[in-house]
Amino acid sequence: MARIGNLYGPDATFLGVPAVDPDDVERWRQSAAVIIGAPFDGGTSHRAGCRFGPQALRTTDYLPHDGLRPSLALGVDPLADLAVVDLGDVEMPSGETELSLRRLEDRVSAVARENVIPMVLGGDHTIALPDVTGVANHLGFGRVSVIHFDAHADTGESQMGSLYGHGTPMRRLIESGACRGDRFLQIGLRGYWPEPATLDWMAAQGMRTFEMGEIVSRGLDDVLDEAMTIALDDCDAVFLSVDIDVVDPGAAPGTGTPEPGGLSSRELLDAVRRIAMSVPLAGVDVVEVAPPYDHADITAYLGNRVVLEALGGVAWRRSKERGESPRDPSDPLLRR
Repeated sequence: MARIGNLYGPDATFLGVPAVDPDDVERWRQSAAVIIGAPFDGGTSHRAGCRFGPQALRTTDYLPHDGLRPSLALGVDPLADLAVVDLGDVEMPSGETELSLRRLEDRVSAVARENVIPMVLGGDHTIALPDVTGVANHLGFGRVSVIHFDAHADTGESQMGSLYGHGTPMRRLIESGACRGDRFLQIGLRGYWPEPATLDWMAAQGMRTFEMGEIVSRGLDDVLDEAMTIALDDCDAVFLSVDIDVVDPGAAPGTGTPEPGGLSSRELLDAVRRIAMSVPLAGVDVVEVAPPYDHADITAYLGNRVVLEALGGVAWRRSKERGESPRDPSDPLLRR
């Protein structure tokens, strides 16, 4: 089930792109990427409110919503070049978690079957489970690697007695076989969780985590080199999952479980752009933007631009594959 526009608040689409009924497959299958709203925060363990994230991510901008968004760095206009459309919000009642997740998985699976990239606007990180599973339903279990930006591992065995919550989706994905533990890359972890037993489980799965201390010591560029090399080894595509709390809460206060000491907003945008330029993306989600805790829409603006940078990187990569010559950004993070 889906609604064209926002489930919570006035109808709107991502930066004014066309709204298309999810059942009108002939219309949206012509797009290279589509927007899907996942307004669910029934899996939060601290501050709720990210059910309003899709609305904020769609509408927080200062330019006219005329569909024109040329990238100064890349020389592409991702919304136009990829013919992006918005399929609206999946109806996800927070009191019925399994129903909500099933509905989202069905929508993502339908999009992936048409070889269109789902760009999912969360919502809390519980939605990574149906997002990645939906893509794996099409490409094959174990054939999709995951690059996961987050302050938290989200690999808990359970959360408040439940198998489903924003602290557990990565464990569920690996247990189900949707993705392999040794092709699961986590960037930006820090703080005081998870506990040793969960860390031991992660190590047993072959997961690779890049904590903030390692990123500071090595540099983000080297970390991305290693992460993408692993992600592309014996996998067909990459799912990119971005929890906005990977960014220091001084630059992204509007989130449910803030953890000091994270990436800068510039570092996250550069990283997302480079990954999208460098690897075949099968799907993207941007999660945990919680407008009730935001100040001057700082976090919503950042989340909006994370989506645009991912789309811009995809458009740039496809332009190169067609033999065109998009702009060389002359940036060491984007070297070819």
